[in-house]
Amino acid sequence: MWVKRVFFSRQLAINVMATINVGQMVAKNMVEHKRMGSIVNVSSQAAKAALIDHTAYGASKGAVDQATRNMALELGPYGIRVNSVNPTVVKTEMGVRIWSENPEEEAAMKAKIPLGRFAEVNEIVDVILFLLSDKSTMISGANVPIDGGFLAT
Repeated sequence: MWVKRVFFSRQLAINVMATINVGQMVAKNMVEHKRMGSIVNVSSQAAKAALIDHTAYGASKGAVDQATRNMALELGPYGIRVNSVNPTVVKTEMGVRIWSENPEEEAAMKAKIPLGRFAEVNEIVDVILFLLSDKSTMISGANVPIDGGFLAT
């Protein structure tokens, strides 16, 4: 629970400020060129559920979810939709390395996921592509869990 100020500041810079800065640059370009479309931010299930030793990370991802809702409100009049995805642990190279270092924690986390496994990269990409597509034109301001049912428990 005791979060170092430097660590928390770094989490906020990486997860929140970078999301807002990139979103502003993309949105500015879209508005200037009168282009409607979609922005998808990457959040986490940690924004929606408390996890031990994830205070700074969870708080920063919660801020991403709120920024997403605010961006959807502010950019909607320009025809720009903004959503976020909230994945569980994803089997990226880094994810596999970190979670395999402690098999007990890995098993405990998988036990909290009704589907009993971590997400594959393509499972996250597919939802992002859907949110970017014309098949989701009435979805904006949503935080979409991709968590195998983690948040349902």
